[in-house]
Amino acid sequence: MTHRLHVTRGQAPLVVSIPHAGTMIPADLEPRLVSPWLARKDADWWLERLYDFADALGATVVRTGVSRTVIDVNRDPSGVSLYPGQATTGLCPTDTFDGEPLYQAGQEPTGAEIASRRERFFDPYHAALRGELDRLRGLHGKAVLYDAHSIRSRAPRLFAGELPQFNIGTNNGAACDPGLTRAVEAACDATGLPRVTDGRFKGGWITRRYGRPDQGVHAVQMELACRGYIDEPPVLTPDTWPTPYAPARAAPLQAALADVLKACLAFASTAPPP
Repeated sequence: MTHRLHVTRGQAPLVVSIPHAGTMIPADLEPRLVSPWLARKDADWWLERLYDFADALGATVVRTGVSRTVIDVNRDPSGVSLYPGQATTGLCPTDTFDGEPLYQAGQEPTGAEIASRRERFFDPYHAALRGELDRLRGLHGKAVLYDAHSIRSRAPRLFAGELPQFNIGTNNGAACDPGLTRAVEAACDATGLPRVTDGRFKGGWITRRYGRPDQGVHAVQMELACRGYIDEPPVLTPDTWPTPYAPARAAPLQAALADVLKACLAFASTAPPP
């Protein structure tokens, strides 16, 4: 375990992936950015705290401490867009969710630099994910990969209006058994909060790469609207964002997410092996 890659091993057939909560930016990169704050603006803030109960359930947790601005471990390294025709960010993003440039003019990463970042940060994350999934599949015959994300409730460049609280992605059903989808949906729906499955967020590269139900790996992405656990200011500035983690506000959502992960474990314990 390093400041770049954090792996907490459990024995239950569940891996929780947290690919976007990192904020580490190498010191030699910061002078090339428009601002370090802008480079961290789109982080999945405080998810490691929101899911701090996962290891108590026996789950394995894999997360990176590296900012998605350095490299996004949830993007196809070939450069193919996850959402053709829609606004998105790439493997080494050059703009924010709002379309603001991240780099000063002429300072964008070169192809060689992107390859170096992939070797240093991207490949180890995926080696850890693959290793843990293989370990747990060896123990149980199958495993669930739960890819944890959050995003501001409103990001007009990416989607219209306000995002539902729970956004489940299964790559249109290809990444997991329908029984797992139903179990996760039921846990979300029990809260009475808005939920959508395979809406704007159908699952990123992690969900799509590792979700192989016929091989015993069932993957699901959960994209949460941030309002469930922190305040969202109307205007984001270095003085207003990110807002602090709010334990009291987060408690009901955290309880719901515990039910979601328990539903994943229940599915994994009853689903027949491939």
